[in-house]
Parts: sequence; C-alpha cells; structure tokens
Amino acid sequence: MKPPVDYTLVGNTESLKIQQDGPSYFWQPVPPEGYQAVGLIVTNSSQKPPLDKLRCVRSDLTEQCEADTWIWGTNGVNISNLRPTTRGTQATGVSVGTFTWQTQNSPPLPLSCLKNTNFDFSTMPNESQIKELFQTYSPTVYFHPDEDYLPSSVNWYFNNGALLYKRGEESKPIPIESNGSNLPQGGSNDGSYWLDLPIDKNGKERVKKGDLQSTKVYLHIKPMLGATFTDISIWIFYPFNGPARAKVKFVNLPLGRIGEHIGDWEHATLRISNFTGELWRVFLSQHSGGVWIEACDLEFQGGGGSNKPVAYASLHGHAMYSKPGLVLQGDDGVGIRNDTAKSKKVIDTGLGYEVIAAEYDGGGVVEPPWVNYLRKWGPKIDYNVDDQVKSVERILPGFLKKAFVNFVRKIPNEVYGEDGPTGPKLKGNWAGDES
Repeated sequence: MKPPVDYTLVGNTESLKIQQDGPSYFWQPVPPEGYQAVGLIVTNSSQKPPLDKLRCVRSDLTEQCEADTWIWGTNGVNISNLRPTTRGTQATGVSVGTFTWQTQNSPPLPLSCLKNTNFDFSTMPNESQIKELFQTYSPTVYFHPDEDYLPSSVNWYFNNGALLYKRGEESKPIPIESNGSNLPQGGSNDGSYWLDLPIDKNGKERVKKGDLQSTKVYLHIKPMLGATFTDISIWIFYPFNGPARAKVKFVNLPLGRIGEHIGDWEHATLRISNFTGELWRVFLSQHSGGVWIEACDLEFQGGGGSNKPVAYASLHGHAMYSKPGLVLQGDDGVGIRNDTAKSKKVIDTGLGYEVIAAEYDGGGVVEPPWVNYLRKWGPKIDYNVDDQVKSVERILPGFLKKAFVNFVRKIPNEVYGEDGPTGPKLKGNWAGDES
C-alpha cells in the first residue's frame, strides 16, 4: 500500500438545505501510478486532508466496483455502499465496506474494491457447518390464509402423477420416477421436453393445490464476494401458480387466467459472513427480480433473540416479502396485487430441507437428477389475453376503464400467457449474484 499523491474534492454539503452541525467534505484519493483508491475520506474542513491519513492499494490486488445499496441522499446527491462489479461463484472481488458519493447525471467515481488472490474456498463451510448455519438462520415462510396453491416437495409432485412430455410424442407422456432419474439430463431448454400435471381432472386439481406436509426446501450453497461470504439459496417448488388479481383505484378484480402457469420456483437467499458466521442480508425473490433486505430490517420469528427471519409469500403469485400487507405492482393506485398475511399455513424451512448443490469441493453434495433437468417444469399454453382483459373491462365504469387499459399495457411479459418455468440451475443467480 502507498499513500495518495493528492485529493480531489468530489462533493460537500455546504449548499444542501438540510439540518447539519456543520458541512462535510468528500475527498477522492488520487493514487500513485500502479495503485487504486478503495474509498473516499470525509472531513469537516474545506482543507485537503493530510496524505498520510489513508493508503491506496496495489492495482493487481483490486477489482472494479460499483454502487450497491443506497445509504442516504437529498437534492440530487446520493451516498451508496460499494460492491464488486463482477460477482458470482467464481468471482474474486471482495466488498470492503466503503461508499461512494454521486450527484445526479454525473458518472460514477473510479473506485475499487479488494481482490481475493488466495481463492481456494478454504473459508467455505463443510457439510456439518452448512447444517449448523442453516439450522441457525432457517427462515419461516407464511402463506396468505386464502392461498389455494401451496408448495410441495419435488418427490411428492413426481409421485402424485406429474408427467414428462416429449415434443412429437404428446400422446405418450411418461410418469416420472420419484427422484427424477428418468428425466433427460443436460442439454438446453430447446422445447423438446416439458412437465405437466396429471391428466385426470381430479388428480390435476388435487396436485395443483400442493401438499404443505410434504414440503421440502432445496439448498444451493455458493461462495460469494471472493468466498468471504456463503450464500444459501433456499428454493421452494409449487406445482401451480395461481391467477393474478388487479387493483384499479378502489376496485379489486380477478384477471381470469392471466398469471397462471404450471410449475413455480421461488427462492430466498441468506448471505452469511465467513469471518463471523453472522447473517448479513436476505434476498427475497419477487417475480422476475427481487430485493436484498439488511438483517437489521428483517422480522425474526419469536422476537428478541431469535436468528430465524420471517418471509411472506404473496397470494397465488408466491413472490416473497419481508412484511405482511399489500404491495402493488403498478402505480397511482392501479396494478397487480401482491397480498401477504400471517396464517396457519406456514413452513419452518429448517424442519424439511435437502442440500442439492454446492459450488466448491468440501460441500459434500451429490446433485439429485432433477437438478440437471434443464427444460420447462410446465407446458406453454397460449390463450387469448385480449379476451381475458375485455371480460374484466366490461364490468368497469367508464372513469376506471381508462386507468385499467393503461395498466394492462404495462403488465410485465412474465404475467401474460401460461408458460412453465425452468428449474433453479437455469436461473441467472445459480452461478451469479442475485439481481
């Protein structure tokens, strides 16, 4: 490490209309050649800080970083944590807890993070440590009291009539072995195969509702941020994703078949420090994206002293949220409803789980065959979306009709049609970071 050769003033709070004891000044170190600055220094004086106040790090021990979670902001100024730009199970960038200052419409500051050059996974937990970590932090997931479509184990789904279809041989679906051993392995999601519910009507309706008693969650153990953290991704399988509901101002409306699809994979991810064993953050998947929640902002089961976070799965859509209530996927009082509430329909993930993959030697995991089935977990069913929309439109008074039509134009593509999802291994976060 070497001290900087100078500082550049990148911002101050002098002109901000905020209550403050005095102005703050944010300085970016100017590193010597072959070195990088890994953060800013803040002073309460407009004079440059002394050069010996901090050190810059040799370039070959650093990687590029970017803004992460927002800390504070006002009047076009934002302060955010920094994280490595390249993240994933094989990425070596390490988060060092520094932050950046950015003004509206200005380019990000050229700051770096550290790099783990000794990337041998020796910091990752072994099999018994994985068990201990998950027993400590296993979340409780609450379902809405009106939820019709609950999760199940994958084995229950296979054992209760789920079928494998092959393109060109649709009249001869094949029952699936309990562990998925007769599913096609590898390949690509080319539309050659897909899974579906049982053919008989009674079996189909029964399996669509899932089976809470059989439910297992499936754990994927990942090294993250240069193997300084362990991510435990917790995958939950639902045989069926129910239809969406809309809110148009003060009117709540079912959307027909819009939002339905056979097979649904949702997940949450625990991020745990490999230095301290402490839970740092939890990621909750929400439709095609999701959010990171800081550990201090989570609800924990049983209140004080508990380490087990709580999540709420939305009615029919199964998106995960950290608090109960309504989250509207839209704006101005118009959008898709995501309703969550506490009920007796609940799973303690620590009571039924299976580790299905670990991205490093030492995890001691043999992947079950269904993990490497890389096709759809449900069929693609085309129906006339316009008919579904018009049937809703007809029952609305004129002043709400326009708001509903504008909302429909903004519905995310994944809500339209009925298209089964791919399994966990084809999701971007399998080898990468959550987004």
